[in-house]
Amino acid sequence: MEAVRKAAPEAAVSPAVDAGDRERLLHGTHHDPHGVLGAHPVPGGVAFRAFRPYARAVTVVTGDVRADLHDDGDGFFSGLLPLAGVPAYRLLVTYDGAVHETEDAYRFLPTLGELDLHLIGEGRHEQLWRALGAHVTTHQGVTGTRFAVWAPNARGVRVTGSFSFWDGTALPMRSLGSTGVWELFVPGVDEGELYKFEITRPDGSRTLRADPLARRTETPPATSSVVHASHHEWGDAEWMARRGDTPVHEAPFSVYEVHLPSWRPGLTYRRLAEQLPAYVREMGFTHVELMPVAEHPFGGSWGYQVTGFYAPTARLGTPDDFKYLVDRLHQAGIGVIMDWVPAHFPRDEWALAEFDGRPLYEHHDPLRAAHPDWGTLEFDFGRREVRNFLVANAVYWCEEFHIDGLRVDAVASMLYLDYSREPGQWTPNEHGGRENLDAVAFLQEMNATVYRRCPGVVTVAEESTAWDGVTRPTHHKGPSGFGGLGFGLKWNMGWMHDSLQYMSHDPVHRAYHHGEMTFSMVYAYSENYVLPISHDEVVHGKRSLVSKMPGDWWQQRANLRAYLGFMWAHPGKQLLFMGQEFAQGAEWSEAHGPDWWLLDPSYGAEADHRGVRDLVRDLNARYRSTPALWQRDTDPAGFQWISGDAADDNVLAFLRLDAEGSPLLAVCHLAPVVRHDYRLGVPEDVPAWLEVLNTDAGGYGGGDVTNPDVVKPEPQPWHGRPASIRLTLPPLATLWLRPA
Repeated sequence: MEAVRKAAPEAAVSPAVDAGDRERLLHGTHHDPHGVLGAHPVPGGVAFRAFRPYARAVTVVTGDVRADLHDDGDGFFSGLLPLAGVPAYRLLVTYDGAVHETEDAYRFLPTLGELDLHLIGEGRHEQLWRALGAHVTTHQGVTGTRFAVWAPNARGVRVTGSFSFWDGTALPMRSLGSTGVWELFVPGVDEGELYKFEITRPDGSRTLRADPLARRTETPPATSSVVHASHHEWGDAEWMARRGDTPVHEAPFSVYEVHLPSWRPGLTYRRLAEQLPAYVREMGFTHVELMPVAEHPFGGSWGYQVTGFYAPTARLGTPDDFKYLVDRLHQAGIGVIMDWVPAHFPRDEWALAEFDGRPLYEHHDPLRAAHPDWGTLEFDFGRREVRNFLVANAVYWCEEFHIDGLRVDAVASMLYLDYSREPGQWTPNEHGGRENLDAVAFLQEMNATVYRRCPGVVTVAEESTAWDGVTRPTHHKGPSGFGGLGFGLKWNMGWMHDSLQYMSHDPVHRAYHHGEMTFSMVYAYSENYVLPISHDEVVHGKRSLVSKMPGDWWQQRANLRAYLGFMWAHPGKQLLFMGQEFAQGAEWSEAHGPDWWLLDPSYGAEADHRGVRDLVRDLNARYRSTPALWQRDTDPAGFQWISGDAADDNVLAFLRLDAEGSPLLAVCHLAPVVRHDYRLGVPEDVPAWLEVLNTDAGGYGGGDVTNPDVVKPEPQPWHGRPASIRLTLPPLATLWLRPA
């Protein structure tokens, strides 16, 4: 019988970290610290390795067993335990005067699964914020925070923060395959902790960066990210369920634009929630539009230079505080639109610029990357991970914060390669054109994704050129060969510029500029429009809205009231910036906000300002109750000129019609005289007309020249119509009449 041989036991190996791994861990360039640190089966048992700089001793505790690890120098500790498999264990770490019992971060499996990594690699992770960033979680039965960041050019990434006394040496992250994502679960880290990522660049230097997907930040000028977990319980289920019942372009849509930090300076999100919904509801606006809420380092940028795309600014409170404000607005029946800025980002060295040592979020071509107007960097819309970062960001605000609309800033600067660039400073696209094809694809993807995922949300483009199809669906090609950009609405910058230009003329000269008020109807149905009197029109020497008007104080206010009456009757949605609703005379300043003292009863001219505010309130009320003013906003059949060529009289008269054909007659008289028995052609099927709004009413601060009685048509043809009415037209005023 053949002798049975016993296998000789394998020789035990040294558990210590080898020289190469030590070097990489010490210098922050290790791609796989979990492959070295932690507990690993080896010949002779289980090797335990810990990297704890500044520690005096490290002890492994498993069950009743305690084993001191050998101090290998430079913060490395190791030991070999004769165990058959890796046990559950903890570490006792001894520092000068203190002993900490803790879990070992390097005993945990990755917190991101294959699907997350696949979607990130494809640039299709529509809830990217759930994969990347910092998340308090329970992993393998242990509570802590998982950190993940995209940094494909980094030689190594470490997480550091208040939980590590801002020394990230002991917390290197692991690289997850070819995705460029680095990940680490840190036990015991809870919400409220500060953190950043320490990135080793390709050249070996290090940079400390805020988390691009941080959902909370420190209050500027501090720049750390904050571990966040939301605890807000929403109370707006009724609003969310019905907000998509009627398409926005067929519904009333009257917007009050607000700069939250200065609307009532000093108020937090929660204090604003006590005051803003009540005021907006009283004024009758259907929506608020918030100037950018995302975190930004410089308050003077009004939020248009964003560093924290996923974090509401900490200046006014926490993310849950902001959710509370949105919730309260919804419960008051008010939609919330927010300005969103995907066109560019600032160069701050702790934020996105050359994030991992090379151009990453910005274009690799310096000419393409540098924004010529704002000293900022443009996103590389052609890179799928960057496009994913932005598309997911749009979805994030809508899904996590219940935002009802995104007004996309500076769309024109994205669409054109030669935007603000001289010849030689830009390169044509592959077809020889000036269109930024990558930006077009990004905007189409963003709009399609938001509309698919978030019923009832509207996207609005601030686009200042005649780009074809801004509000056309993405799958419908236009004459240019491009599909539509897919926005729901577009700011009508042409209407704004032309109409304000007309109103600034002295009435004696207006006859020569009549076309500035009528030209907008030539293209009014080319897109779905918003009529914007925004913050941009009342800053930087442009003067406030009432101060743009000619004449003395009475005439300035009369012009303003007449203009607002014209604006609310014109096809398109309305947007008015805070302070203009009560005829603030001074330009807006973010330092002190609207001049609310003008409405103090003790102020001598208070009635003048209250009159304009009351008009805006009544315009909104009448507008919301008159479907003719919004139901067919995008249908040419919803508008008819009565008189569009009465330049010498400074008169504009037109009909708005609802889906059943019921009309509202708007008459704008922009001369400073009274016109008696002014004849206007009208439809013959309306037996009588009733004046329902007159901007010259005494209660608004006007001269009270009105048409108090029912006006009956006469069979005298006028303006190409078989019947006509005679009205008294007050000076510098707009009238609205409806069938009696």
